[in-house]
Amino acid sequence: MNTSTAELMDRGMRYLVEKLGAVDAEHFIAAILRERFDYTQWQRARFDDEDLESLNAAATAWATEYEANHDMKQSTT
Repeated sequence: MNTSTAELMDRGMRYLVEKLGAVDAEHFIAAILRERFDYTQWQRARFDDEDLESLNAAATAWATEYEANHDMKQSTT
């Protein structure tokens, strides 16, 4: 799948608004721009103390939940 930058930005903003609400989504974007946020560095610092087993468990739980929700949405359409 080759997603254009505009499509990616649109999907990302819709997701932020869905999860945070419009005002907090705007605050989040403003904070990232203001703080010169480095996502890669943040992720590295965030996961430095995590061991492989806990990361794997969290990823597996997320995938299971995502698949269940995705299957549920498809069965209602």
